[in-house]
Amino acid sequence: MRRFVFAMASTIMAATALLLPSAGKAQEYPTVDRADYVFACMASNGQSRRILEQCSCSIDVIASILPYQKYVEADTILRLRQVGGEKGAVFRSGARMKKTVADLRRAQAEAEIRCF
Repeated sequence: MRRFVFAMASTIMAATALLLPSAGKAQEYPTVDRADYVFACMASNGQSRRILEQCSCSIDVIASILPYQKYVEADTILRLRQVGGEKGAVFRSGARMKKTVADLRRAQAEAEIRCF
């Protein structure tokens, strides 16, 4: 079962890489991903103009620190960690998974300091 989950995770990450911008545009986050982040941020922090500006600043800071591919990988890992039981265990315990999520958390912490 664990091999299946690991294979599934590898497949998802490989498929995600195909959708990513070319290497020359690695730092460019698609508008839809930036908008998704801002909407989620505003849902958590409030629906005001000031929060809109702070959330927009936040994704800009994250994008300046973390390449888009790493952002997508970390987001995918965080979503798959919510799967219960053995299927989600590989996303909660793997060293590479932990490092990828830690990189995103550091970028988010920097964005928090700069923008909020």
